[in-house]
Amino acid sequence: MSAPPVKGVALERRLGLLEATATNVIGMVGVGPFLTIPFMLSAMQGPHILYPWLLGAVLALSDGLVYAHLGAALPGSGGPYVYLREAYRPFGLGGFMGFVFICQVILVAPLTVAGGAVGFADYLQFYWTSMTPAEHHAVAALLCAGVTALLYRDIESVGRLSVIMLVAVVATVGWVIVSGLLSFSLQQAFSFPPEAFRLDGAFARNLGGATLLAIYSYGGYNQVCNFAEEVREPSRTIPRSIILAILVVVCLYVLMSTVIVGMLPWQEAAATRTIASVFIARTFANPETGRWASYVMTGLILFVAASSLYAFLLGYSRIPFAAAREGQFFSAFARLHPKKKFPHVSLLTLGAVSMPLCIFSFGELVSWLMQVQIALVFIWQCAGVLLLHRYRKDVPQPFTMWFYPVPALLSLALWVSVFMAGPREGVGFSLGYAGLSAGLFFVFRRGTRAPQ
Repeated sequence: MSAPPVKGVALERRLGLLEATATNVIGMVGVGPFLTIPFMLSAMQGPHILYPWLLGAVLALSDGLVYAHLGAALPGSGGPYVYLREAYRPFGLGGFMGFVFICQVILVAPLTVAGGAVGFADYLQFYWTSMTPAEHHAVAALLCAGVTALLYRDIESVGRLSVIMLVAVVATVGWVIVSGLLSFSLQQAFSFPPEAFRLDGAFARNLGGATLLAIYSYGGYNQVCNFAEEVREPSRTIPRSIILAILVVVCLYVLMSTVIVGMLPWQEAAATRTIASVFIARTFANPETGRWASYVMTGLILFVAASSLYAFLLGYSRIPFAAAREGQFFSAFARLHPKKKFPHVSLLTLGAVSMPLCIFSFGELVSWLMQVQIALVFIWQCAGVLLLHRYRKDVPQPFTMWFYPVPALLSLALWVSVFMAGPREGVGFSLGYAGLSAGLFFVFRRGTRAPQ
């Protein structure tokens, strides 16, 4: 049962372009690329992972422009929840789309946080080589709890901490890139096998699987949209922070993966799960120096992984809050901390639910997470921005995506292609969860009079 909308609950606009961009970047550059590069090499069966990185970049930029357009027009906490609700409102589907999105968040938010925590525990095994499965699960769960505790503060403090984390993220990736540029082989990096130039079914399947991993690593460019109500000049800050974050991270990923495969044979790189640490050790002629450098690199990656969870949980915690404030979700989630003015009930709930999910593997979490989001949110949002532009003249739209409507149509086509190229089990699960969410909506409507 939902409650009437909660009045007088407002957040303060304190985050500028630097803090917003920092939050997006640290959300994108988590442990993802350091874990996915080996899997991408395995999927492509060669060093030509430049293909999925670039295809993923095209999709990220196209979809980023969709978020920029919507975020500037509807700068409220909740991000896609607000966009879907308002875009489909003229057709009587606003309440339905908003409810389905919240159902998706209840699954995806804790799984996303758990996925990053599991990746953290995976990399920790570089130090803790005797870690048991039970200890692995416990470490991941404790990280979820720790990140939740770090976010239990006012938004101004959160913004300052985001900038500090951004410095660590850039330093980590920058170290890999600079070290590699000084010693990598350009010829080895681009010694693509004949299969890299055959556009057949096998190539398409391999590219689809690798691109799914690349998109996971790019994910996070839209974090600012989830707490847009706390951003200064959102019509300008949101589009700029999204586009800046994507351009920076694409350059970092392409350079990083190029120097890695130019230093390590792709077969060796595909077989390791701590690729950045192994890579850094290899850049030193003295093995002892290389060993200590790899320890430092692993520590930085662990910090980066925790930082990305910080950004994701920050953004996701605002979504149930926004829905509850509108009377579309349980009223408890609309509560703000009495002194620090942040949605503490929503934050604590998502952080707590993420902890038991840490029993799953990183690979299981990644593929299904992406497919669920594509099926329930991404494709509908691409259509939604066109509907908003065409039918909601009452909504000011200060930023129109570049080359409108090409980015929306392109991202829609790419999302559908990536979804269908993913694991069959993920396709089935995603469609089943969509059906379950729709069924829950009709149950919800019978007991409420939620506005459409």
